[in-house]
Amino acid sequence: MKRGEVYRVHRPNDDPKLFRSYVIVSRQTLIDSRFPTVTCAPIFSRGHGFSTQILIGINEGMKHDSWVFCDNLVSLYKTDLTRFVGSLSAARIAELDRALKIALELT
Repeated sequence: MKRGEVYRVHRPNDDPKLFRSYVIVSRQTLIDSRFPTVTCAPIFSRGHGFSTQILIGINEGMKHDSWVFCDNLVSLYKTDLTRFVGSLSAARIAELDRALKIALELT
């Protein structure tokens, strides 16, 4: 399990959808630890082009263009992240980092 990987999760956090895809955004040290959860950003099929959203698509394992929402971070159990979808490229991870900085007002 690595930062920037995309997983499909069955009914996460009482989501009305049967499945939702998420990108892991936690630091690798936490992911590798015994801590049971990681921070993830949800992926939606529609976005608004906000600076806190990044566009991903088939190159990242998605079936169609989708949007990572960095304003809606959630904590998920690692044991729920079993359906691997794909990974973000280094360029997409850089976009993700920028969007997270904006969403969390980090300099």
